[in-house]
Amino acid sequence: MKYKPLSKSFYKNTRKLFMAEMEPNSIAIFNSNDIYPISADSVMPFEQHRDLFYLSGIDQEESIIILFPDAINPKHKEIAFVKKTNSHIAIWEGPKLNKEETYKISGIKTVYWLEDFKNIFQELSTQCNKFYFNTNEHYRQAVETETREDRFIKWCKNQYPAHNVAKSNPILQKLRSVKDDQEIIQIKKACDISENALRRVLSFLKPGVWEYEIEAELVHECIKNRSRGFAYQPIIASGINSNILHYTLNNKKCKSGELVLIDVAAEYGNYSADITRTFPVSGIYTERQKKVYNAVLNVKNEATKLLVPGTLWKEYHIEVGKIMTSELINIGLLDKSDIKNQDPKSPAYKKYFMHGTSHHLGLNTHDYGLLNLPMESQMVFTVEPGIYIPEEGFGIRLEDDVVIQSNGEPINLSKNIPIEIDEIESLMN
Repeated sequence: MKYKPLSKSFYKNTRKLFMAEMEPNSIAIFNSNDIYPISADSVMPFEQHRDLFYLSGIDQEESIIILFPDAINPKHKEIAFVKKTNSHIAIWEGPKLNKEETYKISGIKTVYWLEDFKNIFQELSTQCNKFYFNTNEHYRQAVETETREDRFIKWCKNQYPAHNVAKSNPILQKLRSVKDDQEIIQIKKACDISENALRRVLSFLKPGVWEYEIEAELVHECIKNRSRGFAYQPIIASGINSNILHYTLNNKKCKSGELVLIDVAAEYGNYSADITRTFPVSGIYTERQKKVYNAVLNVKNEATKLLVPGTLWKEYHIEVGKIMTSELINIGLLDKSDIKNQDPKSPAYKKYFMHGTSHHLGLNTHDYGLLNLPMESQMVFTVEPGIYIPEEGFGIRLEDDVVIQSNGEPINLSKNIPIEIDEIESLMN
């Protein structure tokens, strides 16, 4: 691995917290992700299932962990299964985890080879009444591919039809949404790498540069600093493209006088940053661009202050909508008649700011968190307002990553990335 891993004590604690929520005489099973094919003999780079990683730190394909607090044999309370390596694999792919290395990473003392899974699982199944399955219940999920976890659940239900079933996801949604200090350090590292990358762009950006050339500068800095690369598909949108929320073609030449919206961040140790800045291609913002930019920045700063323990998700977005409405009136995009005649279900500000302001951040860019529960200290959120004006040929979005605190304003993990107009213009000139 390129990154510095978390301590095994962290993973011991996440398993302890998870098992405390399980019902008596039950087993929870977590499978790694597949390696997904492209075509012929090509595959996509492996990325570990974030739930298995959160509970074990094991970052290798074809791995399984089992949690069984009431196991008759104490050594079976926690079990890891990893793929048994051989000389052929070692030559072609390099070394895989052995049993001792698996323990050093995860703190799981009982480690078996994956080939022994079915026999051991058969033994354990006779001792339990219920299986916890790890289904994907994230509020944004729209996965159509059958995963390794899906195949296991089908097999297990067919093989053991008399067992009851429960869901791991509600437990993980709560646990993963509140971050440990070690996790916040990893996210901060991802933010720091992103800072290096964006500062590099400030000295590179000028008229005539292509969007994909900016992408190349960014990824260079990520990989150089022990990141695997981008936490998500990069958005480098110049000119009119900055009004496309998920623009990823990155194939346009940046022109004088335009803005370029850069929604790009690094991952580090499977933890994501999520950063957006909007820079002037020529190094100077026009007066109109400045007005809109400062309106977005004001919304971001005021929205950040609302991220405190006890805040409810729906109420937060209503309040941010009010702040955005005021700013849009100030810059002449809305007037009082627009507000008077607006449909409460589709407020007037949505014409220029049509996406959410914040989402949970962590092991996933859109991380776990139950939106009906109040916000808590140690949750990490993005703050990302934007104003998009296709008729004027530009859109502006600004985004930082913050940690909710029990006392005072959230900590901005990405505060060192230039965001004020004067600093950006100074660095570019």
